[in-house]
Amino acid sequence: MIYNKLGKTGMTVSNLGFGASSLGGVFHSIKESEAIEAVFTAVDNGINFIDVSPYYGHLKAETVLGKALKDIPRDKYYLSTKVGRYGKDGVNTWDYSAERAQASVYESMERLNVDHIDLINVHDVEFTDLQKVAEETLPALVELRDKGVVGHVGITDLQPENLKWLVENTPDGTIETILNFCHYCLNDDLLLDYLDFFEGREIGIINASPLSMGLLSQRGAPDWHPAPESLKDACKRAVEYCDAKGYPVEKLAVQYSTSLNPRISTTLFSSANPANVLKNISYVNDPIDLELVAEVREIIGDQMRVRWKNS
Repeated sequence: MIYNKLGKTGMTVSNLGFGASSLGGVFHSIKESEAIEAVFTAVDNGINFIDVSPYYGHLKAETVLGKALKDIPRDKYYLSTKVGRYGKDGVNTWDYSAERAQASVYESMERLNVDHIDLINVHDVEFTDLQKVAEETLPALVELRDKGVVGHVGITDLQPENLKWLVENTPDGTIETILNFCHYCLNDDLLLDYLDFFEGREIGIINASPLSMGLLSQRGAPDWHPAPESLKDACKRAVEYCDAKGYPVEKLAVQYSTSLNPRISTTLFSSANPANVLKNISYVNDPIDLELVAEVREIIGDQMRVRWKNS
């Protein structure tokens, strides 16, 4: 496992991070005992950065993760969770108020069986007024950071320009990390355009969803995937090409996102299956086929960097 500094947070994180969204049954139903074992497997094999949210599975992911974390020494991992996006009884809700943000942190700590969160993020900032995040949500989290309840403060979003705007419109040091997803993977490398900006401010860069939310998978994109059909079709052709080569597209996608740009501190993958966790770790340790990367990107062609709205 390779470890990288996460901006100026002082955290040194594994270049492959564990995204716990799968523990909430976000993609398909799970076995809780297996999901807990997946967390143990990740940590036992060198993954030291775990990311979750109360939104994933509408509290379920944090609850299941908490059952695993109570049996893992606290110095074995860094824990990241979020505020702002929630849900109940299958209905999505959003609340970026200062009061709700602070209450959410304490609620998450209880579910996660911890008394400290290493990194707290404002989740999917595009779902509210960015000015509100800058003037209300983030100051509330900074207050908790000053009290030692959380270690560091970050922001997440699908749209990197929103992350850039918030960094530009908040006091230096407010935002210590950014998490962007689906923009540093085989079909979209938009995040590269923003690395100089974030690095110049010593902000840690977290990448997520190397499989582009399922576009780059043998299983295929879920029905709810918001990508346009033209992009789905291009990615499906790329998957079939990799299959014909005997090289799983998942392997190539994870390798691409974790091995070609050390400026990105960690890339999050998600699985509630211990065997899949080990498989992803093995992908990172194998050399990447750069010729196949070029061929896949040629197949995706004019669908490279085609974007969609968050949902």
